[in-house]
Amino acid sequence: MIELSEAAGGLLSRSYGGDTLNTAVYLARLGVAVDYVTALGDDPWSEEMVSAWRAEGVGTGHVVRVPGRLPGLHLISTDRVGQRTFYYWRDSSPARQLFDLPQSAGLAAVLAEYDVIYLSGVTLSLYGEAGRKRLFEALDLARAGGRRIAFDTNFRTRGWPDRALAKAAFRAAIGRAAIVLASTEDLDLLFGAEGASELPTSNPNIEVVLKLAEPAVRISHGGAQQTIAAEPVADVIDTTAAGDSFAAAYLAARLGGAEPAAAAVAGHRLAGAVVRHRGAIVPRSAMPPGMMRANPASEEGRP
Repeated sequence: MIELSEAAGGLLSRSYGGDTLNTAVYLARLGVAVDYVTALGDDPWSEEMVSAWRAEGVGTGHVVRVPGRLPGLHLISTDRVGQRTFYYWRDSSPARQLFDLPQSAGLAAVLAEYDVIYLSGVTLSLYGEAGRKRLFEALDLARAGGRRIAFDTNFRTRGWPDRALAKAAFRAAIGRAAIVLASTEDLDLLFGAEGASELPTSNPNIEVVLKLAEPAVRISHGGAQQTIAAEPVADVIDTTAAGDSFAAAYLAARLGGAEPAAAAVAGHRLAGAVVRHRGAIVPRSAMPPGMMRANPASEEGRP
């Protein structure tokens, strides 16, 4: 989506963002070969976004362009301690049509080519029941081919007209995931005070990373649990994309062979840098020293 951030004097700065897109950009900066699958319009702002993603090393060969449509938009407002509030204008964004377009029929085969498919609770909220059904069918095809699903529980109440639908969709996604990146905030908001009980923490084959109320994560994997605390961050400016960047660094580390605890440390480190800057995508110069990696060449339709 187009991202507007409040600045001094009532001014707005324009960028782009969105939870899974933020993660894709940070994955690319960390040296992971990544493509982004979505739908945009044929307007100048959509073209600007695609060009910017390519410049970051994110593959855009499967970004569907819908003539005459405009991308979604969100405005970020932050309080004195950097906590953010989002305001959305995206009811008619082309991304909501991703599984209802003529090109949608081939998406299942496209997704089945990737080693890992990352999606979020916001992803689920974009589509109606028919679209989610097609999405889950595509994920099932990928899983049948040995591909892994990584699901981030990002839950936004405004994105769901019916809480029962949200619960069913989240359970369906969690049930298909090999890696679940969750937070107690998301789960309690959706499921109630015992929301964390929805996670498959007792399944040794599922990797569950739960962000706690305090600055720490609890990892359940291989029949064991461990809690990894984050270093305190005193100069927080904007918490936008803190979770998205954590997910990127965690996944990048795990894909690179790191153990879960080390991956969580990497996630905390990147998130700690991101919250010291405004907006979802921080300047490349603001990335923590040593974390940036040479990006694999981006290829259209690259698996």
